[in-house]
Amino acid sequence: MDIDLGLLFGKKNPPLIGLDISTSGVKLVELTDNGKNEFRLERFASEPLPRGAVVDGNIENIEQVSEAVRRVWKKSGTKARHVALGLPPASVITKKIVLPGGLTEEQLEVQVESEANQYIPFALEEVSLDFDVIGPVQTAPDDVEVLIAATRKEKVEDRAAVAEAAGLKPVVMDIESYAARSALDRLTSQLPKGGQGQIVALFQIGAQVTHVSVLQDGQTLYEREQPFGGNQLTQDIVRAYGMSFEEAEAKKRAGDLPEGYERELLEPFLDNAALEVTRAIQFFFTSTPYTHIDHIFLAGGCAIIPGLVDMIAERTKISAAVASPFKGMQLGPNVREKQLRGEAPGYLVACGLAMRRFD
Repeated sequence: MDIDLGLLFGKKNPPLIGLDISTSGVKLVELTDNGKNEFRLERFASEPLPRGAVVDGNIENIEQVSEAVRRVWKKSGTKARHVALGLPPASVITKKIVLPGGLTEEQLEVQVESEANQYIPFALEEVSLDFDVIGPVQTAPDDVEVLIAATRKEKVEDRAAVAEAAGLKPVVMDIESYAARSALDRLTSQLPKGGQGQIVALFQIGAQVTHVSVLQDGQTLYEREQPFGGNQLTQDIVRAYGMSFEEAEAKKRAGDLPEGYERELLEPFLDNAALEVTRAIQFFFTSTPYTHIDHIFLAGGCAIIPGLVDMIAERTKISAAVASPFKGMQLGPNVREKQLRGEAPGYLVACGLAMRRFD
């Protein structure tokens, strides 16, 4: 979903940063094109958010979030002020429709609005509406398939307000799951035979929610969200050791916890995570005609917890890997490689948003 792209015309790919705002924090990525159809990672940075600043994808405290955005922008050292932002999938209604081919842009807009009326449970004036022509319909080449995306205006306005309050200019508004898919497509193309025909499952384990997508050749076969995330482990640490949530989160990330933590808290959490993944795969099989998955990718902050990938591969009997969105990219002089290795899976959405510069 794009907003005000007019200012991009006349300039080829001006610098654009991907800015991912989630429950736990803000992540920033800047990419450049190094030719040969490949990217170079110039900058990446993250900044935590106070609890309650973002809840269920809604920005509850614009001031706290814009302050974190300002800090992450400064920390990254970028000069770029144009940003691509993402909306959580749960706040966007998407629908594919078929329209006659050969319509002008204006005619398409009129048709899309009248179609959208049937699918959107709000008044159109309360809605930000966008559409994208996917291409001809295979069975009816004279018709085109069009993807409609709609969200409440306030969702777009809140994110735009955060960026603007931090001195940045929002130029692209995408859907987080679409951004993640763009970043994942790069990784899938590095699988044997370019990943063609392979069914790939992506598990993005966030702070509170795990987003599950199953894809084949860039098309989404299945999507759902499960109420499971890394905050469960943080809450367990809070309860077991009487720490504040912030302290528990910091010590969890630093691996600075009392003896017995791994056995008493971490192992049960990993066991639970593997169970959630197995359950989601069973749901996929029972609710679609598909009966196998070729490859699992894990993303999000929890993906790098030692032992998780191996446990999931063993439980599901499917090859599994951590989704490192910068794999195969050149690294700019400002990128610290050691830090990148530990944090990369959390940057899938931010990376996909930064890739919008080259669309």
